[in-house]
Amino acid sequence: MGGVLIAGCGVFDNEGKGDGGMNMQEAAEYSDTVLDKTLRAVKPAVQWAHDETTTGICDLSRRRTVMTVISDERRGNFLGLVERFWKKSGYEITSVNPNEESPAVFARTPEGFGISLIIGFKGQAFFEVATPCVDKSEVAAPTAKPDGPAYEGVEIPRPNVRSDFWSAAASVSSPAPMAS
Repeated sequence: MGGVLIAGCGVFDNEGKGDGGMNMQEAAEYSDTVLDKTLRAVKPAVQWAHDETTTGICDLSRRRTVMTVISDERRGNFLGLVERFWKKSGYEITSVNPNEESPAVFARTPEGFGISLIIGFKGQAFFEVATPCVDKSEVAAPTAKPDGPAYEGVEIPRPNVRSDFWSAAASVSSPAPMAS
């Protein structure tokens, strides 16, 4: 699934220089921390894989794809759990898309990083963190180990991991477990 740009370059010069506060590698590491914390907050845990990192003149996006099937009946619980965690973390919720086919929630960290959770085809969840404009630098691959196959060099398949909770066809009468 192609990423959705949710934050981009601000004012920059022709050499891709940000405001001098952070370079692209530092921004990538911060993005990874945001993704790590978000995925650790999901209880019961889901399996995920790294998706592509894209870079612009002075910004980048890090992505993770959830391999656990999120059923139609549990999507609201999943989105709600993540939204509550982001609010608790001090992130501003900038938009919520209640679309039944592809619901989503978008937020911004206090540092100006955009973060999104989009539920796509067959209940596959996609997380993306997009950085503001930062100083240009090389960007290393993420260091966090996915909790399932890495899918390095191959296309990530549709969600293929079943969860007793997240993949269940029955709706939940109360919200999903609270994010920690």
